[in-house]
Amino acid sequence: MKDLQAPYPVSEAEQGFFRERGYIKLKNVLPPELIDRYRNEITRVVLERNPLLQKPMSERTTYEKAFVQVTNLWRQNEVVREFVFSEKLAGIAAQLMGVRGVRLYHDQALYKEPSGGITPWHADQYYWPLSNPNTCTVWVPLQATPLPLGPLAFSSRSHTVEIGRGLAISDESEQLIQESLAAQNFEYDEGPFDLGEVSYHYGWTFHRAGPNVSDIPRAVMTIIYMEDGIKVTDLTREEHHADRDAFLPGTKTGDPAATEMNPLLYRT
Repeated sequence: MKDLQAPYPVSEAEQGFFRERGYIKLKNVLPPELIDRYRNEITRVVLERNPLLQKPMSERTTYEKAFVQVTNLWRQNEVVREFVFSEKLAGIAAQLMGVRGVRLYHDQALYKEPSGGITPWHADQYYWPLSNPNTCTVWVPLQATPLPLGPLAFSSRSHTVEIGRGLAISDESEQLIQESLAAQNFEYDEGPFDLGEVSYHYGWTFHRAGPNVSDIPRAVMTIIYMEDGIKVTDLTREEHHADRDAFLPGTKTGDPAATEMNPLLYRT
Protein backbone atom coordinates (compact mmCIF):
# COMPACT_ATOMS: atom_id res chain seq x y z
CA MET A 1 0.00 0.00 0.00
CA LYS A 2 2.87 2.41 0.73
CA ASP A 3 4.18 1.89 -2.80
CA LEU A 4 0.74 2.63 -4.25
CA GLN A 5 0.30 5.85 -2.29
CA ALA A 6 3.82 7.30 -2.21
CA PRO A 7 4.25 10.59 -4.09
CA TYR A 8 5.89 10.38 -7.51
CA PRO A 9 7.16 13.82 -8.58
CA VAL A 10 6.89 14.41 -12.32
CA SER A 11 9.55 16.73 -13.74
CA GLU A 12 8.80 19.74 -15.91
CA ALA A 13 10.55 17.97 -18.77
CA GLU A 14 8.27 14.95 -18.40
CA GLN A 15 5.19 17.16 -18.24
CA GLY A 16 6.33 18.97 -21.37
CA PHE A 17 7.01 15.71 -23.21
CA PHE A 18 3.53 14.39 -22.34
CA ARG A 19 1.67 17.53 -23.38
CA GLU A 20 3.64 17.92 -26.61
CA ARG A 21 3.64 14.28 -27.70
CA GLY A 22 0.40 13.06 -26.09
CA TYR A 23 1.96 10.16 -24.20
CA ILE A 24 4.89 9.21 -21.99
CA LYS A 25 6.52 6.02 -20.71
CA LEU A 26 7.90 6.08 -17.15
CA LYS A 27 10.23 3.43 -15.75
CA ASN A 28 10.32 2.01 -12.20
CA VAL A 29 6.95 3.43 -11.17
CA LEU A 30 5.87 0.24 -9.39
CA PRO A 31 8.12 -2.39 -7.75
CA PRO A 32 8.03 -5.97 -9.11
CA GLU A 33 6.75 -7.51 -5.87
CA LEU A 34 3.74 -5.15 -5.87
CA ILE A 35 2.92 -6.05 -9.48
CA ASP A 36 3.14 -9.77 -8.63
CA ARG A 37 0.63 -9.35 -5.82
CA TYR A 38 -1.96 -7.52 -7.87
CA ARG A 39 -1.44 -9.51 -11.09
CA ASN A 40 -2.65 -12.67 -9.39
CA GLU A 41 -5.84 -11.03 -8.14
CA ILE A 42 -6.57 -9.14 -11.36
CA THR A 43 -6.08 -12.32 -13.38
CA ARG A 44 -8.48 -14.19 -11.12
CA VAL A 45 -11.21 -11.60 -11.73
CA VAL A 46 -10.60 -11.64 -15.49
CA LEU A 47 -10.92 -15.43 -15.62
CA GLU A 48 -14.14 -15.31 -13.60
CA ARG A 49 -15.81 -12.44 -15.42
CA ASN A 50 -15.13 -12.74 -19.15
CA PRO A 51 -17.11 -15.25 -21.25
CA LEU A 52 -15.04 -14.40 -24.35
CA LEU A 53 -12.38 -16.80 -23.09
CA GLN A 54 -14.70 -19.67 -24.07
CA LYS A 55 -15.03 -18.46 -27.68
CA PRO A 56 -12.54 -19.88 -30.24
CA MET A 57 -10.22 -17.25 -31.72
CA SER A 58 -11.32 -18.21 -35.23
CA GLU A 59 -14.90 -17.15 -34.44
CA ARG A 60 -14.06 -13.75 -32.99
CA THR A 61 -14.23 -10.30 -34.58
CA THR A 62 -11.12 -8.14 -34.98
CA TYR A 63 -12.10 -6.31 -31.78
CA GLU A 64 -12.58 -9.58 -29.88
CA LYS A 65 -9.24 -10.94 -31.09
CA ALA A 66 -7.44 -7.82 -29.86
CA PHE A 67 -7.92 -8.46 -26.15
CA VAL A 68 -10.04 -9.95 -23.40
CA GLN A 69 -11.63 -6.98 -21.65
CA VAL A 70 -13.09 -6.62 -18.15
CA THR A 71 -14.17 -3.23 -16.75
CA ASN A 72 -14.91 -1.84 -13.30
CA LEU A 73 -12.88 -4.47 -11.48
CA TRP A 74 -12.68 -2.09 -8.51
CA ARG A 75 -16.36 -2.73 -7.82
CA GLN A 76 -15.89 -6.49 -7.89
CA ASN A 77 -12.81 -7.07 -5.76
CA GLU A 78 -11.39 -5.22 -2.74
CA VAL A 79 -7.77 -6.05 -3.54
CA VAL A 80 -8.09 -4.67 -7.07
CA ARG A 81 -9.82 -1.61 -5.60
CA GLU A 82 -6.61 -0.87 -3.67
CA PHE A 83 -4.70 -0.81 -6.95
CA VAL A 84 -7.23 1.33 -8.84
CA PHE A 85 -7.37 3.87 -6.00
CA SER A 86 -3.58 4.34 -6.08
CA GLU A 87 -2.81 7.95 -5.17
CA LYS A 88 0.60 7.59 -6.81
CA LEU A 89 -0.83 6.64 -10.23
CA ALA A 90 -3.61 9.24 -10.03
CA GLY A 91 -1.16 11.93 -8.91
CA ILE A 92 1.06 11.28 -11.92
CA ALA A 93 -1.97 11.70 -14.19
CA ALA A 94 -2.87 15.04 -12.59
CA GLN A 95 0.70 16.34 -12.84
CA LEU A 96 1.07 15.29 -16.48
CA MET A 97 -2.21 16.95 -17.51
CA GLY A 98 -1.63 20.00 -15.31
CA VAL A 99 -4.92 19.75 -13.42
CA ARG A 100 -5.64 20.04 -9.70
CA GLY A 101 -7.61 16.83 -9.35
CA VAL A 102 -8.64 13.70 -11.21
CA ARG A 103 -11.61 11.38 -10.90
CA LEU A 104 -11.95 7.78 -11.99
CA TYR A 105 -13.76 7.27 -15.29
CA HIS A 106 -13.34 3.52 -15.12
CA ASP A 107 -10.75 0.78 -14.88
CA GLN A 108 -10.18 -1.94 -17.45
CA ALA A 109 -8.13 -5.12 -17.64
CA LEU A 110 -6.86 -5.87 -21.15
CA TYR A 111 -5.44 -9.36 -21.64
CA LYS A 112 -4.10 -10.28 -25.07
CA GLU A 113 -4.06 -14.07 -25.33
CA PRO A 114 -1.41 -16.09 -27.18
CA SER A 115 -2.32 -15.81 -30.90
CA GLY A 116 -4.38 -12.70 -30.07
CA GLY A 117 -4.54 -10.26 -32.96
CA ILE A 118 -3.60 -6.61 -33.36
CA THR A 119 -5.31 -3.81 -31.51
CA PRO A 120 -6.17 -1.47 -34.40
CA TRP A 121 -5.38 2.25 -34.41
CA HIS A 122 -7.89 4.25 -32.37
CA ALA A 123 -8.33 7.08 -29.88
CA ASP A 124 -10.08 6.17 -26.63
CA GLN A 125 -12.06 9.39 -26.27
CA TYR A 126 -14.14 8.42 -29.30
CA TYR A 127 -16.14 6.39 -26.77
CA TRP A 128 -16.30 8.96 -23.95
CA PRO A 129 -19.01 11.68 -23.70
CA LEU A 130 -16.70 14.11 -21.89
CA SER A 131 -16.40 17.85 -22.41
CA ASN A 132 -12.66 18.49 -22.65
CA PRO A 133 -9.43 16.70 -23.55
CA ASN A 134 -8.10 16.48 -19.99
CA THR A 135 -8.44 12.72 -19.85
CA CYS A 136 -5.75 10.08 -19.84
CA THR A 137 -5.12 6.37 -19.35
CA VAL A 138 -2.36 4.70 -17.39
CA TRP A 139 -1.36 1.41 -19.07
CA VAL A 140 0.26 -0.92 -16.52
CA PRO A 141 1.79 -4.15 -17.87
CA LEU A 142 1.64 -6.90 -15.28
CA GLN A 143 4.77 -8.57 -16.68
CA ALA A 144 7.73 -7.44 -18.73
CA THR A 145 6.30 -6.87 -22.21
CA PRO A 146 8.71 -7.37 -25.12
CA LEU A 147 7.58 -6.86 -28.71
CA PRO A 148 6.30 -10.46 -29.22
CA LEU A 149 3.61 -9.86 -26.55
CA GLY A 150 2.16 -6.83 -28.36
CA PRO A 151 3.03 -3.76 -26.24
CA LEU A 152 1.16 -0.49 -26.65
CA ALA A 153 2.53 1.80 -29.38
CA PHE A 154 1.84 5.50 -29.92
CA SER A 155 1.64 8.03 -32.71
CA SER A 156 3.56 11.00 -31.31
CA ARG A 157 1.66 14.34 -31.39
CA SER A 158 -1.45 12.68 -32.85
CA HIS A 159 -3.64 14.13 -30.08
CA THR A 160 -3.41 17.44 -31.94
CA VAL A 161 -5.31 16.29 -35.06
CA GLU A 162 -8.97 15.43 -35.52
CA ILE A 163 -8.79 13.21 -38.60
CA GLY A 164 -9.84 9.72 -37.54
CA ARG A 165 -11.59 10.75 -34.32
CA GLY A 166 -14.90 9.46 -35.67
CA LEU A 167 -13.71 5.85 -36.02
CA ALA A 168 -14.26 3.03 -33.55
CA ILE A 169 -11.73 0.22 -33.14
CA SER A 170 -12.02 -1.80 -36.36
CA ASP A 171 -10.26 -2.97 -39.50
CA GLU A 172 -11.35 0.35 -41.03
CA SER A 173 -9.72 2.40 -38.26
CA GLU A 174 -6.47 0.46 -38.64
CA GLN A 175 -6.24 1.27 -42.34
CA LEU A 176 -7.59 4.82 -42.48
CA ILE A 177 -5.87 6.16 -39.37
CA GLN A 178 -2.57 4.54 -40.39
CA GLU A 179 -2.77 6.29 -43.76
CA SER A 180 -3.60 9.63 -42.14
CA LEU A 181 -0.81 9.45 -39.57
CA ALA A 182 1.73 8.36 -42.17
CA ALA A 183 0.76 11.30 -44.39
CA GLN A 184 1.55 13.68 -41.54
CA ASN A 185 4.89 12.00 -40.75
CA PHE A 186 4.08 11.52 -37.08
CA GLU A 187 6.71 9.51 -35.21
CA TYR A 188 5.67 5.94 -34.38
CA ASP A 189 6.87 4.83 -30.95
CA GLU A 190 6.75 1.05 -30.52
CA GLY A 191 8.96 -0.41 -27.88
CA PRO A 192 9.01 -2.99 -25.09
CA PHE A 193 7.99 -2.30 -21.48
CA ASP A 194 10.15 -3.32 -18.56
CA LEU A 195 8.50 -4.70 -15.44
CA GLY A 196 7.46 -1.67 -13.39
CA GLU A 197 7.34 0.63 -16.42
CA VAL A 198 3.98 2.25 -17.24
CA SER A 199 2.68 4.61 -19.89
CA TYR A 200 0.17 7.45 -19.87
CA HIS A 201 -1.63 8.74 -22.94
CA TYR A 202 -4.27 11.39 -23.60
CA GLY A 203 -7.76 10.27 -24.55
CA TRP A 204 -7.25 11.66 -28.07
CA THR A 205 -3.79 10.18 -28.66
CA PHE A 206 -3.89 7.54 -31.38
CA HIS A 207 -2.38 4.23 -30.38
CA ARG A 208 -2.36 0.55 -31.34
CA ALA A 209 -0.72 -2.75 -30.36
CA GLY A 210 0.73 -5.61 -32.35
CA PRO A 211 -0.36 -9.25 -32.04
CA ASN A 212 0.72 -11.54 -29.25
CA VAL A 213 2.94 -14.10 -30.98
CA SER A 214 4.30 -15.50 -27.71
CA ASP A 215 3.01 -18.48 -25.75
CA ILE A 216 1.91 -16.49 -22.67
CA PRO A 217 -0.89 -13.95 -22.16
CA ARG A 218 -0.09 -10.25 -22.20
CA ALA A 219 -1.68 -9.07 -18.95
CA VAL A 220 -2.36 -5.35 -18.58
CA MET A 221 -4.36 -3.27 -16.12
CA THR A 222 -5.50 0.22 -17.10
CA ILE A 223 -7.08 3.10 -15.20
CA ILE A 224 -8.80 5.98 -17.00
CA TYR A 225 -8.67 9.40 -15.34
CA MET A 226 -10.62 12.57 -16.08
CA GLU A 227 -10.18 16.09 -14.79
CA ASP A 228 -12.26 16.85 -11.70
CA GLY A 229 -15.01 19.18 -12.93
CA ILE A 230 -15.25 17.77 -16.47
CA LYS A 231 -18.83 17.69 -17.80
CA VAL A 232 -20.98 15.17 -19.65
CA THR A 233 -21.45 16.18 -23.31
CA ASP A 234 -24.23 15.52 -25.81
CA LEU A 235 -24.52 11.82 -26.64
CA THR A 236 -23.79 11.99 -30.35
CA ARG A 237 -23.05 8.34 -31.03
CA GLU A 238 -24.24 4.95 -29.82
CA GLU A 239 -21.02 4.37 -27.91
CA HIS A 240 -21.62 7.55 -25.88
CA HIS A 241 -24.94 6.16 -24.65
CA ALA A 242 -23.30 2.87 -23.67
CA ASP A 243 -20.46 4.57 -21.81
CA ARG A 244 -22.77 7.04 -20.04
CA ASP A 245 -24.97 4.20 -18.82
CA ALA A 246 -22.01 2.07 -17.71
CA PHE A 247 -19.71 4.67 -16.16
CA LEU A 248 -21.75 7.86 -15.58
CA PRO A 249 -25.15 6.48 -14.54
CA GLY A 250 -27.99 8.94 -14.03
CA THR A 251 -26.20 11.89 -15.64
CA LYS A 252 -27.41 14.12 -18.46
CA THR A 253 -25.75 16.62 -20.77
CA GLY A 254 -24.05 19.39 -18.83
CA ASP A 255 -23.84 17.50 -15.54
CA PRO A 256 -20.48 17.10 -13.80
CA ALA A 257 -19.00 13.66 -14.45
CA ALA A 258 -18.98 12.90 -10.73
CA THR A 259 -21.28 10.03 -9.81
CA GLU A 260 -20.64 7.39 -7.15
CA MET A 261 -18.89 5.48 -9.93
CA ASN A 262 -16.38 8.32 -10.33
CA PRO A 263 -14.61 8.85 -7.00
CA LEU A 264 -12.04 11.61 -6.62
CA LEU A 265 -8.68 9.82 -6.65
CA TYR A 266 -6.30 12.75 -6.30
CA ARG A 267 -6.36 16.47 -5.53
CA THR A 268 -3.45 18.81 -4.90
